[in-house]
Amino acid sequence: MKKKFISLVAAILPVFAFAQSNNFTLTGKIGDQNPPTKVYFDYMQNDVNHEDSAVVKNGSFTFAGYAPEPAAARMIIDYNGISKGHGAQFGNTIYFYVEMGKMKMESPDMLENAKFIGSPINDEYQAYLKEIGGLPQDISARIGTIYSAATPEQQKDSAFLSSLNKKMHDEMDLRAKKQLSYAKQHPNSFFSIVALSEGAGTQMNVSQIEPLFLSLNKNLQTSSAGKSLAVRIQAAKTITVGGMAPDFTQNDASEHPVSLSDFRGKYVLLDFWASWCGPCRAENPNLVKAYGKYKDKGFAILGVSLDDQKTKAAWIAAIKKDELSWTNVSDLKSWNNQAAVLYGVRAVPQNYLIDPNGRIIAKNLRGELLSSKLNEVFN
Repeated sequence: MKKKFISLVAAILPVFAFAQSNNFTLTGKIGDQNPPTKVYFDYMQNDVNHEDSAVVKNGSFTFAGYAPEPAAARMIIDYNGISKGHGAQFGNTIYFYVEMGKMKMESPDMLENAKFIGSPINDEYQAYLKEIGGLPQDISARIGTIYSAATPEQQKDSAFLSSLNKKMHDEMDLRAKKQLSYAKQHPNSFFSIVALSEGAGTQMNVSQIEPLFLSLNKNLQTSSAGKSLAVRIQAAKTITVGGMAPDFTQNDASEHPVSLSDFRGKYVLLDFWASWCGPCRAENPNLVKAYGKYKDKGFAILGVSLDDQKTKAAWIAAIKKDELSWTNVSDLKSWNNQAAVLYGVRAVPQNYLIDPNGRIIAKNLRGELLSSKLNEVFN
């Protein structure tokens, strides 16, 4: 019996050791900060957000987690220790990546001046950011600086505001082009998957993105981020105007299963939204108006929410407050919502108009575009 037990332990230990090797610890030192200063830490792993926080004592704090692959992370410091939101507004925020093993970050004073020591993934991340022109937040900050430096008259001038909006879009477009160039030039870099995922945007050009994806290192293609991008590429190839809308089933707020195919015989607007999405909530009155006008003529709406278990109550409350009297469903998995994954949804609001035979006839109809299309269909 003892020999069998030892053999069993020997078989298990390597697996356990491998699992343990995917853990990480992050030790930080921010000057000589003390309570009530607090740091908030979150990171994404397989599209699931993990959150933690710690009180800073003598400038020090430690976090630990599980990261079998590099994972995007964010840290916020609140010098008053009030909340993450307060820290985001009045403290500092930094973006970085966590990787398995021991990580160390240090700053002589503020979080925004922190440097990572002995972290290859963050060295590579900084090089990547330099090559593509920084974070979207950096672009927003630059535009914000121009706006703040303008005169009160300019800040009210529509032409001036329009020029800033164009500058913002131009810089974001240039950043996306640099990301695709980065992916082409660095086929073995983890950040090539990041670059392609972001640079592809919400309206992916498959003929441009797919060859770049297939040129990357096979390990990158089969990573979690690579698999997610492969699903998006496939969705972009199949979820098209003129194509059949894939069926799916999810529960409504009362836990009753509802399938997209239940709406065959009607024109149905498949609407992806979330209770926390400001633009979605702003669009809801237009949907209410359209539904009231055409529901008796064979028009239906199927709302799919990207809320999660934590925001389930907010989802239900939003349905009531916004008077969404049509069918609403969700699997409460946020961005991992299976219908959203199936349709390659990367931003909300997003919708598809489907004809009585289950074929997609239009997408991303909002405001006057929706009104015009429904008028065309029913009149």
